[in-house]
Formats: sequence, structure tokens, C-alpha cells
Amino acid sequence: MAQVQRHPLAAQAAEVLLTRIRAGEWELGHRLPGETTLAAQLGVGRSTLREAIRELAGQGVLESRQGAGVFLTALDVTEDWDTILRRADIVTVIEARIAIEAEAAALAARRRTPADLRTMLKALNLRAESGPEIPTLVDADTAFHRTVIAASHNDILLEMFNAFVPRSRHAMIDMLRIHPVPDARADHDAHETLYDAIRARDPEAAATASRVHLTALKTAFDR
Repeated sequence: MAQVQRHPLAAQAAEVLLTRIRAGEWELGHRLPGETTLAAQLGVGRSTLREAIRELAGQGVLESRQGAGVFLTALDVTEDWDTILRRADIVTVIEARIAIEAEAAALAARRRTPADLRTMLKALNLRAESGPEIPTLVDADTAFHRTVIAASHNDILLEMFNAFVPRSRHAMIDMLRIHPVPDARADHDAHETLYDAIRARDPEAAATASRVHLTALKTAFDR
């Protein structure tokens, strides 16, 4: 049984616990052994163990339930979006956008309101007027796509979009400088097609328009 050998004890106890969790020693949702048992296994005091548990609880891995014990709520530490995106390339980001935005477009076609359409059309027109500057175009494009997600009236999809798409702004700008959009008019027409499908309450056409547009963008960058 692995034991902690060096300071800081609490941080190392947390790391040993996380190693055991990753190895599948406990199943998701199950209760960990009691403090006395775990402290003895790790070779630390109960106060040190409690600090280690608090650390993992703060990372979303464990949850202490008063009177019930400590339960496993995740099988690994969840990385923040900035860490994930530093490792991701722009094609990977677009693949994630396809998964999110195609479904959001279909939902938007079912759920959009007149106010949603007005907001979407305004963003579409601003995108058309954004000019040749790439940063301005990227910002206007992101704003339009966000109106589509918002029109889905699904808070989780919107939160996912907000969490990582704006963070990919610099990567998108850099890639467009290397690989400019070959046909700006056709690119804008693709956005108009998406808007028209949502306005027509055609979920299938909206999802297809979103997927086709983003797949074309992915293909352009994946050369």
C-alpha cells in the first residue's frame, strides 16, 4: 500500500488518493473508507487526511456528507478550459463546435422567438458589415453564432459555448491569417442559410446548415 513519504503531507496525501481513484479502487458514487482506515493506509494523521480530502473536494473529486462519510463524485480532477485549450488545436475546437452548434441550431429552429430572430438578424447584418479586419470579423462571427445558441433556450449549451469559444479567439485569428476564407460571400451566404432555416422553423435544415458551414471551416484549417 502506497504511503506518503515527503512534505507537504496533505498535498501528497491528496495525490496518493487521486492515484488510487484513477486506478479504479473505488467506483463513482461510492463511499470511501473511514478516516481512521484511510489515515492509517496513507501513513498520515487524521487532520492531514481531512485537509487532503478538502483539497480533492475543491477539485470536484470528493464530497463530504455530514454524518454519511466521503463519497467519490469524479474519477479525476477536472481541468479548466484554459488548460484544455492550450493543448487543443483549432480543428479540435471546431469539431466540438459542430457537436454543440448543430444541435443548438435544431433547437433554435423549434424554440426561437420573434425577439430571438431580431437579435440574430442584427448580429448577421453586423457580421456582413464587419469589414476586412480579421479580429473584427472573428468577433462579429462569434456574436452571431452566440445568438443561435441563445435561441436554443438551453442554458447548458450556451454555457458550453461561452466557456470555450471566446477563449479560442486568438487561435482563430491566427489561423485565418494563415488560411483566409476563400470566398467571403459564400461564407456569409452559409450564415444566411442558417438564419433562414431557423426563421422557417426547420430543425433539420438548421442543423445541416450549421454542420456544413463549420465542417467547411474545419476542412479549410485542416490542410
